[in-house]
Amino acid sequence: MASVQDISVSASINLLSALAFLLAFAFLRLQPFNDRVYFPKWYLKGIRASPRSSGPSVRKFVNLDFRTYLKFWNWMPAALRMPEPELIDHAGLDSAVYIRIYLLGLKIFVPIAILAFAVLVPVNWTGKTLDNIKDLTYSDIDKLSISNVPSGSKRFWAHIVMAYVFTFWTCYILYKEYKIVSTKRLHFLASVNRRPDQYSVLVRNVPPDPDESVSEHVEHFFCVNHPDHYLTHQIVYNANKLAKLVEEKKSLQNWYTYYQTRYERNPKNRPQTKTGFWGLWGKTVDAINYYADEIEKISEEEAAEREKVMSDPKAIMPAAFVSFKSRWGAAVCAQTQQTSNPTLWLTEWAPEPRDVYWDNLAIPFVELNVRRLLMAVALFFLTFFFMIPIAFVQSIASIDGIEKVLPFLKPLIEAKGIKSIIQGFLPGIALKIFLILLPTILMIMSKIEGFTSLSYLDRRSASKYHLFILVNVFFGSIITGAAFQQLHKFANQAPSEIPKTVGVAIPMKATFFITYIMVDGWAGIAAEILRLLPLVMFHLKNTFLVKTEQDREQAMDPGSINFSTSEPRIQLYFLLGLVYAPVTPILLPFIIVFFAFAFMVFRHQIINVYDQKYESGARFWPDVHRRVIIGLIISQVLLMGLLSTRDAPKATPLILVLPVLTIWFHRFCKGRFESAFVKFPLQDAMVKDTLERATEPNLNLRAYLQDAYIHPVFKGIEFERPPAIDEEENNPLVSTKRNSRKSSKTGSIASPDAGV
Repeated sequence: MASVQDISVSASINLLSALAFLLAFAFLRLQPFNDRVYFPKWYLKGIRASPRSSGPSVRKFVNLDFRTYLKFWNWMPAALRMPEPELIDHAGLDSAVYIRIYLLGLKIFVPIAILAFAVLVPVNWTGKTLDNIKDLTYSDIDKLSISNVPSGSKRFWAHIVMAYVFTFWTCYILYKEYKIVSTKRLHFLASVNRRPDQYSVLVRNVPPDPDESVSEHVEHFFCVNHPDHYLTHQIVYNANKLAKLVEEKKSLQNWYTYYQTRYERNPKNRPQTKTGFWGLWGKTVDAINYYADEIEKISEEEAAEREKVMSDPKAIMPAAFVSFKSRWGAAVCAQTQQTSNPTLWLTEWAPEPRDVYWDNLAIPFVELNVRRLLMAVALFFLTFFFMIPIAFVQSIASIDGIEKVLPFLKPLIEAKGIKSIIQGFLPGIALKIFLILLPTILMIMSKIEGFTSLSYLDRRSASKYHLFILVNVFFGSIITGAAFQQLHKFANQAPSEIPKTVGVAIPMKATFFITYIMVDGWAGIAAEILRLLPLVMFHLKNTFLVKTEQDREQAMDPGSINFSTSEPRIQLYFLLGLVYAPVTPILLPFIIVFFAFAFMVFRHQIINVYDQKYESGARFWPDVHRRVIIGLIISQVLLMGLLSTRDAPKATPLILVLPVLTIWFHRFCKGRFESAFVKFPLQDAMVKDTLERATEPNLNLRAYLQDAYIHPVFKGIEFERPPAIDEEENNPLVSTKRNSRKSSKTGSIASPDAGV
C-alpha cells in the first residue's frame, strides 16, 4: 500500500524523468544535424531546407547561436498557436480529431475535479472510518476516498448527487464533441481535394463464370447494372509472394550499400561477411560480391514471379476496385446491395490507395468468417489467461511480494528511501513493461482476420486492446490487488464480511493507478517527444546507407499516430477518471496533468513530425464515444456495488437509473451522428460532382483513376488494364461479350435489342 511519501517519491522520479526528456529534446532539436529527426514533416512537404546546406562547417553540426538556447521552451506555445482549420489542412482530419480526444478529457475532468474537491473530498476526509477498523491496510490517501465514510451514513447522498452531476456533464460534453466532429467530417469530405477513393468501391466475392475471366465478368456486371456511371476497374492479384521478394531485395540492397560505403571510406580493407543468419555464422566471403550476387539472384526470382502473377489466371482474386464517373455513382454502389444474393458482389467504399492493406486482398472471402471466429476464440483465451501473469506481477511488485520471492533482499528494501521507490514507482513500471509486446500480438491477430485497410486494422486492434486493458489492467489490477493485500483478513473473517472488505479495498487501489499514470502518462509522453530510437536510427542510416538527398529523405522516420495502441491507452485514463471521481477524487489531478501534457506534446508532433499513413476522415470517433460511454457505465455499476456494501439500500435504485439513462443517450447519439461516419450523403456527392463539372469540364477522370489501385509492386511497369468502354457498350440493351460468344457458337448474331 503506497503512502503519501511513496506517491511523492514516485511523482518526483517521474517529474524529473519527464524534465530530463524535455531538456534533452529542447537541446537536440536545436542542433542542425538533428533537424530532419525533429522536423521531418516540413521536409516531406518541401518547405524546410537543411540548415547544414550553408555556413561554416562547425555550424552545420552544432548550433552556436546561444540566444536560441534561452528560448528552448518556445516549442510549447508554438504547438498551441496553429488554429484547427490550418491544422486540418496541414496534417489531415484524422490528426486534428485525434488531438480532440485529449481536449475531450480536459473538458470532462477539469470541471468534475473542481466539484469533487469542493464537495466530496471534505465529505470523505471528515468521515474518520478507517481509523476505527482494525487490521486493515490503508494510507493517508485512502482517507480522501469513500472508504473513510461510515456505513449507513447520510454522507453518501453527496456521492449519489455528484454521480448524477458527473454523468450529465460527461454526456453533455460527449454530445457536443460528437456533433462538432461529425460536422467537421462532413465539411472535410465536401471540401477535400479530389481523391481516388471518392469515385471507387471495393467489390469482393465476385462469382466465377465459366465463359469469362474475372476482369470481363466485373466489367459486364457493372456495365449492365450501373450503365450510366461505371468507368473502369482494376482486378486484384495475389502478389503477396512477389511483395516479399521485393522487400527482401530492398534489404539486400541496403546491406550492399552499407558495405560499399565502408569500402569507399577505407579502400585498404575489403569488407567481409558470413553467409549465415545476419552474418553471424557460416562461410566467410567478400561482402560486396556476396550481396551483389544475392541481389542478382533475387532479381531473377522477382522477374519470374512477376511474370507468373501477371499471366497465371489463378493469381487473379475474385475482387476488384471499381471506379465510377461520379461520386454519386460510387456512393450508390457502395451503399446498396447489388444482387438478390447478399453474399455475392459485396461492395464497400474503397480505402484510399495508401490505406489499402494489400496482403489481405488475396484472402478468399469464404475464409474470412472462419478466420474471425478463430481469432475471437484466441482473443478470449489471451485476455483471460493473461490475467494469471498480471496477478503475479501485481503480487511481487510490492514490498511483501519481493520479500517473499527474494528474502535475502529484505534488509535493502526495508531502507526508507528504497522502500518508497519500490512502493511508489515499481508497480506502475512493472505493468507497463509487461504490456510492451501485447499491441504487436493484437495487430497480428487483426491482420489474420482479413481486413483490407490499415485504418480498419488499427480500429480493430484498438478494440481488442481496449477489451484487454479493461479486463486485465483495470479489473485484474483491482481484483488481484485487493485479494493479495487483504489476504490475511479474508482468511480470518466470516464469509458475509468479505463483500464489505472488497468494497472498502476497491477505492484503495487508486494509489496503484496513480503510480501507473505518472509512469505511463507523464514520463512516457515526455519520452515520446524525445524520439530517441528514430534519432539513433537516422544517424546510423545517414552514416552507412545515405549517398544522395533522396536516400537521406528515405532515412527519415517521421512515424505516425499509432491509433491501435494510443487510443485504448487514453481510454484507460477516461475509465480511471470516471470510476474514481465519485470514489477517490485525488486521482483526478494526475489525469488532468496527463491530458494537458499529452495535448501539447502530440499537437507538436502532429505539426512537425508525424506523417500519417492514411486519412480516414475521423472514422474512429464513434469508437471513441462508445468507449467513454462504456467507462461511464462501469463507473456507475461499480459505485452502485460499492454503496450496496455500505448499508445504503436507497442508493441502489437511485444509481440504477444512471446506466439506463446512459445507454439511452448512447443510442440517441448513435442514431443522430453515426451515419455521418459510415455513409456519404447522396446530396453532398451530387453537389460536389456538379461543382466539379462546372469548374473542370475537360477533366479526364479515367486517366486520373486508371493507376490509382494498382498493387505497389506493379507501379512503374506496363500493366494490363481493361479496355476503354464506349458509351454504346455501357447501354444495358447492348449484348455482352458472353452472349455474343454464346450466339456465335450457334451460328447466330445477337440482335442489338437483345436482353442481357
